Amino acid sequence: MLIRTPVTEITVAAPRERVLLALLLLREGQLVPVQQVITALWDTHPPPTARAQVHSCVSRLRQLLRRAGLPEDLVITEPAGYRIKVGPEDLDAALFATRVERGRACAAEGDLTGARDELRSALALWRGRPLADVDSETVRAAAAHLDEQWTAAMAFCLDLELQLDLAEEILAEVADLVERFPLNEQFRGHLMTALARTGRRADALAVFRRGRALLNDELGIEPGAELVELHRRILNGDVTLLLMPHVSRGGIRRPARCLPRDIADFAGRAETVQRIVDALSDGRQAVIAIDGMAGTGKTTLAVRAAHAVSDGYPDGQLYLDLRGHSDRTPLDPGEALGLLLRQLEVPVERVPQGLDERAMLWRTELADRQVLVLLDNALDTAQVLPLLPGSAQTAVIITSRRRLGGLDGVQPLSLDVLPIEDAVELLRRTVGERAFADPASTAEVAELCGRLPLAVRLAAARLQHRPSWSVADLVARLRTADRRLPELAVDGRTVAAAFTLSFQHLPVPLQHLFAVLGLHPPGDFEPSAAAALADLPPAEAEALLEDLVDVHLVEAPAAGRYRLHDLLRDYAAQLAGAATAPAVRRLLDHYLHSVVSATRFMELSDAKTVLRLGPPPPTAKHFATLGDARRWLDRELPNVLSVARLAAESGLHRHTCLMTRAVSPFLFGVGFGETQLDLYERAIAAAVALGDGELEAESRNYQAAVYFRMGRIADALATLQLVVEIAERDGLPRLVGTALTNRAMLLTKLGQYPEAIAAAEAASRVPQRHPDYVVPASLEFKMHNMIGVVHTQAGNYAQALVANRRGMAVARRLGGVRPVAIMMGELGLVHLHLGHLGVATGLLRRALLLKQDSYNQYGAAETLSKLGTAHRIAGRVKDAIACQRAAREQMEQVADVSGQCLAANDLAFSLQALGAQEEARALHREALAKSTRIGDRYEQARALAGLGRTDEAVALFTSLGARDLSALTR
Repeated sequence: MLIRTPVTEITVAAPRERVLLALLLLREGQLVPVQQVITALWDTHPPPTARAQVHSCVSRLRQLLRRAGLPEDLVITEPAGYRIKVGPEDLDAALFATRVERGRACAAEGDLTGARDELRSALALWRGRPLADVDSETVRAAAAHLDEQWTAAMAFCLDLELQLDLAEEILAEVADLVERFPLNEQFRGHLMTALARTGRRADALAVFRRGRALLNDELGIEPGAELVELHRRILNGDVTLLLMPHVSRGGIRRPARCLPRDIADFAGRAETVQRIVDALSDGRQAVIAIDGMAGTGKTTLAVRAAHAVSDGYPDGQLYLDLRGHSDRTPLDPGEALGLLLRQLEVPVERVPQGLDERAMLWRTELADRQVLVLLDNALDTAQVLPLLPGSAQTAVIITSRRRLGGLDGVQPLSLDVLPIEDAVELLRRTVGERAFADPASTAEVAELCGRLPLAVRLAAARLQHRPSWSVADLVARLRTADRRLPELAVDGRTVAAAFTLSFQHLPVPLQHLFAVLGLHPPGDFEPSAAAALADLPPAEAEALLEDLVDVHLVEAPAAGRYRLHDLLRDYAAQLAGAATAPAVRRLLDHYLHSVVSATRFMELSDAKTVLRLGPPPPTAKHFATLGDARRWLDRELPNVLSVARLAAESGLHRHTCLMTRAVSPFLFGVGFGETQLDLYERAIAAAVALGDGELEAESRNYQAAVYFRMGRIADALATLQLVVEIAERDGLPRLVGTALTNRAMLLTKLGQYPEAIAAAEAASRVPQRHPDYVVPASLEFKMHNMIGVVHTQAGNYAQALVANRRGMAVARRLGGVRPVAIMMGELGLVHLHLGHLGVATGLLRRALLLKQDSYNQYGAAETLSKLGTAHRIAGRVKDAIACQRAAREQMEQVADVSGQCLAANDLAFSLQALGAQEEARALHREALAKSTRIGDRYEQARALAGLGRTDEAVALFTSLGARDLSALTR
C-alpha cells in the first residue's frame, strides 16, 4: 500500500498497519468501531490484548504518516472507534466516483463525447486490483464494491464508445477484457458487437460459442437472454445492429429508458417469460396483468420480460410504481398519469389538472409511438383503467397482488412459488461453486425458504457475504431459527427466517437501531429521526445506518435519506419489544420540536409559549432561515402527518394535539386539502380524552380553517361557535378572541358585514371581562386586519385605511415578514379601490414579494390577482392576464374555494378587456357556481356583473351594504 504526498512516497509495509489504513480509507472519514478493527485484524480469534494492540497499531500508523509529511491528527480517536480525515480529492476511489458521475450526467444530457472523456479519465486512475496487498477478509469484502464499480464504469464506457462508432478503436481492449473476465457477459457482448460492426461477423459468432461452452463447463448454465438475443441478431444479419443512432446537435437524444435493471442471476420462469414475450411481440395491442402473493417475483419477472422485448418498442420503455400494496399511499390515477407524462418529457405546464384531461393527453402522446409501459404494484382496476393507452402500438405490463378481473381484454397471468428446480437454480446462480458442491443441502435450503424467490435470494445473499460458510452451515442455521416454518409457510410472513438470519449476526448497536427503525412510519427518513428512535447522537446513528445499508437491511434512496422495505419494517417492529414506547415518544418529541422550529417563521405568535413546550431534544432540527425551514417541511410533511397519526394510534393524546397544532401554520399557508381533515378529527378526539379544553379549542379552531378552505363556511361557523363556548367555559380569553375574530372574517365572506363587525367588537370586549388578560399582539393584529377587510368590502375606504394602518403598526411590533406582508397587501387593495393606481401597484408588488418570501401561498395568490387588476386598469391587459392566470393556478393548488372564485372573476374581467368573451363568461359562470354553493355573496355579485346580469348584481351588492358599485368589476 502506497501513501503519496506532494513531497514523498511511503510504502506501508507492516501488515496490520496496512489493514488498519485500508479499513479507515474505505470508510472515507466515517467512524470505524473498535470491534470492526479487531475483526479485520484477527477475524474470529482476537487475542485478549486486542484493544491494546489496536491502540499501538494506531500509534505506529500516525508515526508513519508523520514521516510522510502528513499531520499526526489525520487519524482521530473517538470513544467508539477511529476515523481518518480525508477529503474527496485525497482518494483515488472518490475521484473515480466523481468522474464516473460526471460522465453519467454528460450522457444524460446527450454529450456522449464528454461522457466518454470523463469515463476514460476515471478508469485511468486504476493501477490493478484495489487493496490486493492487504491480508484481511473483512477489508477484501469491504473493497469488493470497488471492483464492481470498475466493472460497471468500464461497461458503461464501452457502451458509449460503441455508440460513438469507435468499434475499431476499442476492439483490442475488449478482446483483452474477455480474456481476463471470461464469464462477464457484458464484455463478451461488447466484443461481439465490435466484431460485427467491423465486418467480422463469423468471429463475433465464434466469441458467443466459446462463451456458451465456458458457461456450460464451469457453471452448468446457459448465457443470459441479452447475450442470446445479440447472437440471434448477428446470426440473422440484423442490419440495425450496424447502424448508429441519430446524432443531433446536442448529442444523441434517446427515448425514455425507465425500466429497472434486469438482474443477471434471474432463474426459472422460462415458459412464463416466453409467454409474455410472445404476447408482446405479435404486433397487436397487448396488456398483460401479472398477479400473485408478495415475494413471488412479479416485478422481477415483468422487468425481465420487458427488457426482452424492449427493441420492439423503440420510442420508449416507461416504468411506474403505483404503490398499491405498500405502506405508502397508493398513487391516484391522476398523479400516476402526471408521472408517466413526465417520463415522456411532456412539460409540466402542458399537463392539465383533471383526471379525464390527463388521460386524454396521455393517449394522445402515445398515439404515434411504439412504447412499452410497466405499471408495477397496482392497487385495483379503478387505479389502472385510466392509465391504459388507446394505441395499438403501445403494450402494457401490470403487476399486482390482486387479480384485476375488471380489465376487459387483458391477458391474466398468476404466479406461484418457484418449482424446486428453479429455486435450486436461483441459489446456484447466486452462490456459485458451493451450491454445486453440495446439491442435497442446496435443495434443502430452497425448501426451507418455501421456494419463495425473495426468501431464497436473501438466504443466498447471506452465503455470498460469508465465504467461510458451506451450504450445510446455512441449512443448520435455518433449521434452528425461531418460528422458522410458520413464518416461511404463511402468507406474507415467509421471509422472516431470512430476516432473522441477517439480524442475529449484527453487533448489538446495529440490532438495537434496526429494531427501533421499524417503529418509524413508512417512507424515507433522515438520520436525526433514526437517532431519536435509538437515543443516539445523529452522527453515530448515520454511521450505523450506513452499516445497515451495507448488509441490505436498510435502503439509501438518496444521499442522507434512508428507508426500510415494507416487510423488513414489519419484521423490525416486532423486535422492538420493550423499547417501543420510549422510542416512539422520542420520535414524536423530535418531530414536534423540529416542526415548531420550522413553522416559527409562519406563526403570528410564539408557538412554544402557546404549546408550553420544554427544551428540545438533542436530535431536533433548528432552522436559521425560512428557506431551510420550508425545504425541510416540504420534504418531511408526509412523515410529520404520519407521526401525528402514530401518536393517535399509540394513545399519546397530548402529542397528537401538539403535533397537529405545530404543523397547522404551514398547512394553512400551502393549503390544507380535504385529506387532512382526519388530522384535526384525531386531535379533537385526543383533546377530549385528555379533558383539555384549551387543546380542544385550538384543534377545532384549525378545523374551522379547513372547512373554510373547502368552502364549507356553515360548518366553519358552527365549529367556531363551539370554540367560543369551550373557551368561555374554561376561561380561555385568548381563544375566545381568536374564534370571534375568525368568525368575523367568515361572516365577511358571506357578505354579512354588520354581523362581522359585531363579532369583531365582541372580540375587542373580551379583555373587559378578563381584567388579568392582556391581548396578545398576534390577536390584536388579526382584529385590525379583519376590520380592515370588512370596511374594504363594504366600500368604507377611509375606515379601512385607519384599520389597516393600525394593523401595520402592530405587524411591525410583532416582527417577521408575514404580518407586514398581509397588511401591505390590504393597504394596496384599498388604494386600488380609491384609484391611487401608482401607490396601489407599488404596495401590491412589495406585498407579493414578501408573501412569497414567507411562503404564504394563499396570500401571494390573492395579491397577485389584484396586482393583475391594477395592470388592467392601467391598460396593461396582457400583464394582467399573465398575473391572474398564475394566481388562479396557485389558488387551485391551495384548494381555497373562495379564493378560486376571486381569481376566476379577476381573470375573467381582464379577458373581457382583451376581447376573449367566451373564456371570460366561462370563468364567471364557474365563479358564480362556486360562490353560490359556499355562500360567498361578494364574489357571487361580481360574477353576476361579469355575466351582464347587472340588475341582479347591483341588488345583491347593495343588500350586503356595499357602497362602491365600481368594486363589482375590480
